[in-house]
Amino acid sequence: MSDIALVTGASGFVGSAVARALVARGLHVRVLMRPSASRANIRGVHCDPVVGDMRDEDSMTAALKGARYLFHVAADYRLWARDPSEIERNNFTGARATMRAALKNGVERVVYTSSVAALKPGQVAADESSRHTPQSVIGAYKRSKLVAEREVERMVREEGLPAVIVAPSTPIGPRDIKPTPTGRVIVEAATGRMPAFVDTGLNLVHVDDVAEGHLLALDKGRIGENYILGGADVALETMLGDIAFFTGRRAPTIKLPRGPLFPLAWAAEAVAKVTGKEPFLTADALRMSRYRMFFSSEKAKRELGYTARPYKEGLKDALGWFGDNGYLQ
Repeated sequence: MSDIALVTGASGFVGSAVARALVARGLHVRVLMRPSASRANIRGVHCDPVVGDMRDEDSMTAALKGARYLFHVAADYRLWARDPSEIERNNFTGARATMRAALKNGVERVVYTSSVAALKPGQVAADESSRHTPQSVIGAYKRSKLVAEREVERMVREEGLPAVIVAPSTPIGPRDIKPTPTGRVIVEAATGRMPAFVDTGLNLVHVDDVAEGHLLALDKGRIGENYILGGADVALETMLGDIAFFTGRRAPTIKLPRGPLFPLAWAAEAVAKVTGKEPFLTADALRMSRYRMFFSSEKAKRELGYTARPYKEGLKDALGWFGDNGYLQ
């Protein structure tokens, strides 16, 4: 229990899975929490909460005192905000401040959680070499993850930051407490509120496999390298059909063109600017849906020994957790 690992974002979906995996390994786990953060996802987990803010270098330096490892999982994961630049500032500033604190404390190894959002999808499953630019990326969240990842890469190259980068695809499974944008799709479909869909696709992976991938990156990852932690490439139509099967509903059959949906997205965003509540449909999401977000985890399999279970197990676990926690009423 002498090895201390700090996990940021442990109140969230992926962060709580990483914290649980580290506890199971036997490490002494600290979890960084904002004062207002819910502790529901770490309830019953043997870890030490510390209050701090990933954007504040001084609080991160204090939280990392004596820590051997850092898992920086926290992120502002929103596809929409009244001020989109706020998402970019939060994720860039958070990464830079946290990495600087790691260098100050002499942390032995960092696992930085980026995202396939920083990678450019193509005609076939993209790998780590398919890189976006700030000009080609769509939306504030994806741009924020891109610029944050580039800053981490710079610090590895120029300042000796001992960081390995991992890029989860689209995690699904238990404890999606917010829920994430994909979790919202699962909830809407499971409750019969998603009668139609657009032609797109995602790479879906169980959140606990993503967490195990973080530990493999700690053990075997090469400093400065990026590893996609993904699962199965699945068309949205297939995913919705599987949700319908598991919930005893009729699968949606109406495939919508994107063009007529843009006025609805703009109207939803206008309402959201008044209410402050994130809209279910956004213009950026429609633009992203033109591409099938398919990715290859071959590098992680080859170098880390990474594996992922069938994606339907993640879907079942997500539906079970959402049902048990009142999201499907």
